Amino acid sequence: MNLLIRSATITDPNSAFNQQIADILIEDGVIVQIATDIKSDVEAFDAKGKQVAPGFFDLNCNIGELGLETKEDLQSGSKAAMAGGFTGLALMPNTQPPVHSKSEVEFILNKAKGNLVDIFPLGTISHKCEGKDMAEMYDMHQSGAKAFTDGKYPIQDAGLMERAMLYVQGFGGLVFSYPEDKAIAGKAKVHEGVISTLLGMKGIPALAEELMIARDLYLAEYTGSKVHFSTVSTERSVDLIRQAKIKGLQVTCDVAAHHLVLTHKDLLGFDSQYKVKPPLRTDADVTALINGLKDGTIDAIVSQHTPHEIEFKDVEFEVAEFGMIGLQTALSLALQAGLTPQLIIQKLSVAPRQILNINVPSITEKQKANLVVFDATAEWTYTKQNNQSKSYNSPFIDKQLTGKVLLTCNNNQVFKS
Repeated sequence: MNLLIRSATITDPNSAFNQQIADILIEDGVIVQIATDIKSDVEAFDAKGKQVAPGFFDLNCNIGELGLETKEDLQSGSKAAMAGGFTGLALMPNTQPPVHSKSEVEFILNKAKGNLVDIFPLGTISHKCEGKDMAEMYDMHQSGAKAFTDGKYPIQDAGLMERAMLYVQGFGGLVFSYPEDKAIAGKAKVHEGVISTLLGMKGIPALAEELMIARDLYLAEYTGSKVHFSTVSTERSVDLIRQAKIKGLQVTCDVAAHHLVLTHKDLLGFDSQYKVKPPLRTDADVTALINGLKDGTIDAIVSQHTPHEIEFKDVEFEVAEFGMIGLQTALSLALQAGLTPQLIIQKLSVAPRQILNINVPSITEKQKANLVVFDATAEWTYTKQNNQSKSYNSPFIDKQLTGKVLLTCNNNQVFKS
């Protein structure tokens, strides 16, 4: 793949060309020259006024394969990722069967070979995601699993979480915590507050998340282990993690892009497309999440891409499944939240890879071309026609968004939106 990207604004904190306008010549998938006014006969892409940055990386993506391919398979999920500027995906293990042994890890890695998008399966903490016995984490690590989580199933047993944190230290693994105390959350569907009262629905208190974060911070301190919190969503959660970092604990966390722009007020129409978990919170929570990104408390932004067939979402709110697709809208939502392109690159490209301890690509000569070109000011409409996912469960379908991915490049392949 040979390509000349012309007059791009390079946004890459690890590049000597950061914030400079330059041409980028790519030959056989490698950046061979970065300079002004490069002369070459290869195909040219005009990126004047556009940003070029390391490809995005998603720490929280649900793909149906294995077993749930009607929701999403690796091919359709990868297309949605490319269209959203993602060149790397960490896949949640909530499949059928779950990714709880080396067999599932190796199947996914073999199936993903030759893909533009780098695929990183995450293994389960517990066997079958049942929260009882530890899964074969060392075997999965040896086969390529980068971290361990039960995905949408929070670990309720503190003893199991403690043992997992201790166990992974032997091989440098990382445990993800999805913080929800199910005894507090119960079977509620929305955030507990004024809106849940207006809707006549039982609410999930913010306390359900914050109790679990407090518990796992104590466990991380006791075991001396690293821990990563997935999709934090409340003001007090951010403050707990901020204090833990000041204390010196090895803690990181991420936030879902939709939690930066949506609140529980969006539920007033009983639209099941807004039904997510953690639930949409208050304006004060959204402000705290954005401030947490800006001050470094929150390390990464994720899509929490969760595809569902129409029969699981186009139903009454109470019985609809949780989740929305998010790979193609993550950039636009981060921009809508008021984040700068520089901060977005740190949270979408650099930090996610650092958390998993994998190579961070850079817009640098002699480096593999792993990059995205996007227009931070372009307006576009997200439609069923340009949606690349198998599923359509997004409240942003047919909505006008700002911030469009134009080109995604990795592994000697290129995708143009």
